[in-house]
Amino acid sequence: MRIVVLAKQVPDTKNVPENAMKEDGTLNRQALPAIFNPEDLNALEMALELKDRYGAYITVISMGPPNAKEVLKDSLYRGADKTVLISDRKLAGSDTLATSVALAGAIKHVEPNFDLIICGRQAIDGDTAQVGPQVAEKLNVPQITYTLSIEEVDSKEVICDREIENGVEKVKATLPVLLTVTKEANIPRPENVKMMMKYKKADIAPESKIKIDMLSLDDIGVDAKYVGLNGSPTKVKNIESVVIAKKETKDYSPDENGIKELFNDLMENHLVG
Repeated sequence: MRIVVLAKQVPDTKNVPENAMKEDGTLNRQALPAIFNPEDLNALEMALELKDRYGAYITVISMGPPNAKEVLKDSLYRGADKTVLISDRKLAGSDTLATSVALAGAIKHVEPNFDLIICGRQAIDGDTAQVGPQVAEKLNVPQITYTLSIEEVDSKEVICDREIENGVEKVKATLPVLLTVTKEANIPRPENVKMMMKYKKADIAPESKIKIDMLSLDDIGVDAKYVGLNGSPTKVKNIESVVIAKKETKDYSPDENGIKELFNDLMENHLVG
């Protein structure tokens, strides 16, 4: 079984400095601490569980600047077999459509005979949940979104449980297929110490003995006019800075008087109208 996991290095949205946004409406990623996108970790865990159950070869692909190699090293530490970074200055400013074009091109180049593509439902820096479905469309494969678990998979089809508004739906799809995964799907395993020792020197540098492949747009055969700011129809019209001041906590009594007091405080601070 050939599995592709899409992983993204994202800014830590719990620690956002004042200079987090540029004037053109794009993120100033240099000013933000970076982490492994949480739901992409759930996607990787789902792939690793399939590897444990059936045996599989897992390729993790990420798109980003050179320092995005850290999420790929993390993937190796957890049990991935191969990692690929798509990095090119021409990708800067890509919206979800442009990102899906680049990722689809990378998958066609790196792992054209995939059985499954697994990715997180959404990234915490955009919260659009669009990239996974758009990649499926670009590759012309079926998709199952909001996946909670894989009940069964063979050489022809997969049966999944997916989250819906009022419960869980069982869905069957023919392979190849793309799955998006929610944070409720599993608990990602920690890094394996033996794997950390094995891959601690993995790098994108050409002289590295343990290689993280870094590919450009030319390498994957994607035209630059379809990516970056020029290939992104999404435009930021305006940015508003919202500052949440930290205040001392206040306890309210669990009765009618406490409810009235809470409501009055919310009114006074213009939090309800």
